[in-house]
Amino acid sequence: MATITLRVPDELDLELERQSAAQGVSKSDLAREALRRHLLVTDFRALRAELMARAQALGVHTDDDAFRILQDR
Repeated sequence: MATITLRVPDELDLELERQSAAQGVSKSDLAREALRRHLLVTDFRALRAELMARAQALGVHTDDDAFRILQDR
């Protein structure tokens, strides 16, 4: 496993410490999970933007448009 060094504001470190104690997990585990989630959300948003552009090019602009197309199949 790789090691990174990360600087955070004191307030964020205090919150990380508080959450770490409350959940009974290490600060590293919390930071690792937060980073993992952030990267997943970033990937999801990029994929969603790409799919939305494709859908709009096909005339799908609303949920109702999508449902209508799916019902017609």
